[in-house]
Amino acid sequence: MDDSFQHLERLADELDARGLLARVVHTQSGRAFVRVINPNATSLAENVTCRAQAAPAYFWWSWGERMHTADDPAGAATKVARVLAAVSE
Repeated sequence: MDDSFQHLERLADELDARGLLARVVHTQSGRAFVRVINPNATSLAENVTCRAQAAPAYFWWSWGERMHTADDPAGAATKVARVLAAVSE
């Protein structure tokens, strides 16, 4: 199991703890990402990747912007939760 996958697993756990639906998805190409959905507003969703080839590893938003260091999954989960929050939340 590579470092990227382990980082993604920890991120998914942190997102689940915040009430979001999160799971690690494997693509046919072998790349993995976390699919995150706000269960209170299912149109609010995001795919987060991790690049761990160089130190430090980072989580990345689906649009290609670096989000947060992978060694702090709780901090990254807080950012994702904020972005995916419904207006009423």
